[in-house]
Amino acid sequence: MRVAVVCATAKKRPVPDYVTSLAKGIESMGHRADIIDAWTEDGFRLPGYEYIIVIAESVSLFGGKMPEALPRVLAAGSSLVGKKSAAFLRKTGPFTGRAFSNLMRAMEKEGMVVNRSDIILNAPHAEALGKRIGV
Repeated sequence: MRVAVVCATAKKRPVPDYVTSLAKGIESMGHRADIIDAWTEDGFRLPGYEYIIVIAESVSLFGGKMPEALPRVLAAGSSLVGKKSAAFLRKTGPFTGRAFSNLMRAMEKEGMVVNRSDIILNAPHAEALGKRIGV
């Protein structure tokens, strides 16, 4: 199965280790995982994947706001309606629930079917979650 791992960090920076760990866990199960950085790449390739995983970080500690690159990359992949997906959020502060709700809202706005979601604590936890994708 071809899996897109969309990384939407709070600000423009290199791909974090927990994202590469998640991709490594997915690949260990025999799937192909491609990491797409929301800040540097567009989302035109997203409709070609069978499964889309969005990993995001909250921009603000208290507001739960999502990065501005996330809706842009999801909107660029025009035909995401009905696409199976997973939503993962990196735990950053006390209002993670509000940020998680905003992440789900952004994905469902594009018509994506979110069938798995979780909060990522660290890189080993992300790898363990990746091993359960597609099961």
